[in-house]
Amino acid sequence: MKQNIIEMKGISKSFDGNCVLDNLSLNIKKNEFLTLLGPSGCGKTTTLKILAGFEVADKGEVLFNGNDISSLPPYKRQVNTVFQKYALFPHMNVYENIAFGLKIKKTPKNEIDLKVKEMLKLVSLEGFEKRSVESLSGGQQQRVAIARALINEPEVLLLDEPLGALDLKLRKEMQIELKRMQQRLGITFIFVTHDQEEALTMSDTIIVMNKGKIQQMGSPEDIYNEPANAFVANFIGASNILDGTMLDDFKVEFCNNTFVCVDKGFKQNELIDVVIRPEDIKIVAADKGMLKGTVKSIIFKGVHYEIEVEEGNNKWIIHNTKFAEVNSVIGLDIYPEDIHIMRKVSNNE
Repeated sequence: MKQNIIEMKGISKSFDGNCVLDNLSLNIKKNEFLTLLGPSGCGKTTTLKILAGFEVADKGEVLFNGNDISSLPPYKRQVNTVFQKYALFPHMNVYENIAFGLKIKKTPKNEIDLKVKEMLKLVSLEGFEKRSVESLSGGQQQRVAIARALINEPEVLLLDEPLGALDLKLRKEMQIELKRMQQRLGITFIFVTHDQEEALTMSDTIIVMNKGKIQQMGSPEDIYNEPANAFVANFIGASNILDGTMLDDFKVEFCNNTFVCVDKGFKQNELIDVVIRPEDIKIVAADKGMLKGTVKSIIFKGVHYEIEVEEGNNKWIIHNTKFAEVNSVIGLDIYPEDIHIMRKVSNNE
């Protein structure tokens, strides 16, 4: 089992009386790619800044390899940070930007040359040593920023939405590149994003945050397939979320129908949220379905159609490879294992 490299215990932080982090605790393992994911204002960037030493928590402690580093300044921590804006030095060329940290440490020139060469190879920028950073594309500038951070051999690399300024195609390419680098280097990456696809693509572990609290922590598969509550289900991908009643173990009522499910351990007649992913709804003939609805719109998405269906007072989103005519009536089938039952969460949680 991998050892924890970072432990955050009971971290709270407020700005101008506004609570940004509320008694947050988490463990980060060595050599993992961990992503802090959530909407704007959820506390993910503040968490990263506290890890880096740019912010100090009001309460709680940060342990690094078992040692309390809560009061250590950033330059004494074995972490480096890559920001969205990269913060490169425009008056320096690529070589000088990457070598900057080692020059500050008065590292011998021959050692600097060797390490810069290694970094350029790692980020696929060999031959760019003398180029002005202002002449580079966004993706190339990002690679320089990563190389500059990695050349100092940190045990942990913090990345604060570093792909946000890139176009879609380049962003997808860099997702794969970052994961490749992390696996090759074998160091811990802590990545901040509000982009669900980025988190699912790159992460070993995802932490979903909202209002300064952790909503769920787990693998991408767990977060997507077994969301802990309606917030997580709604934030990670598209979901149909309906009011329901848990009649008994393995039996739930919603949309005025009783369905078999695979969940248990709820109170009898407990009010719950029912979560069903759009791709888990089967389209059948109107007289064959568990539910029946009218197609209100259909949009071609490339690999599937996104179909909006009105069923009673409910609106369903369905992802299916079958085409359905607008205003046609279709049947909907839902298998027990595709019905996810969530306890109701108050607005304050």
